[in-house]
Amino acid sequence: MASIIKETQSIKEAVTLINAIDVNKFSRLISRIIQKLHLKGERTFSKEEEEKLQTALSLDKQALNLVLETSAFILEQAVYHNAKPSSLQQQLQGISMNPDKAEAFSQAWSTSGPELVDRLKRNIFAPKKLDFVNWQLNLQMAQSSQARLKSPSAVLQLGLRNEDSQVGENVFVELNHQELLEFYNKLEIVQGQLDSLT
Repeated sequence: MASIIKETQSIKEAVTLINAIDVNKFSRLISRIIQKLHLKGERTFSKEEEEKLQTALSLDKQALNLVLETSAFILEQAVYHNAKPSSLQQQLQGISMNPDKAEAFSQAWSTSGPELVDRLKRNIFAPKKLDFVNWQLNLQMAQSSQARLKSPSAVLQLGLRNEDSQVGENVFVELNHQELLEFYNKLEIVQGQLDSLT
């Protein structure tokens, strides 16, 4: 299997920090990260928890962030490549991660990986859905600099709904004739592609 984790400078620094963490504490840390990984936009740990972690792991804020972000990145790569636990463990050891830490990743992935993959499959990539579309036509007849000006435009009201909280939001878009035509043509292309898939 091709390498799923490139050994960048940032990864090297993170691995050095990870290798210095007590394996029991690290196992609990990985377990928490993998449980929250599917919740995009939500922090894995609260600010208070992060402060406690800094003390418990003897890391400053920047080092802790590097460990958390790199650990999440490794797990995301495991999801993306559908890595087997044993392969993940070998690859982590290949980037100089201590065997006990690589095994902690492998065990967390083996235990919680399938559920994480399933949750991510159910996640919607677009955080908002289109609820409704309203429109109106505007015609500007004159301007102080031009007495005989006819400038038609369409105003589209897009009613968007946040999938998680059902919160509604309105977006207004004003388009002149040419912009509306370009928008329509793009929608026709999208419709054609959707039709070809069904």
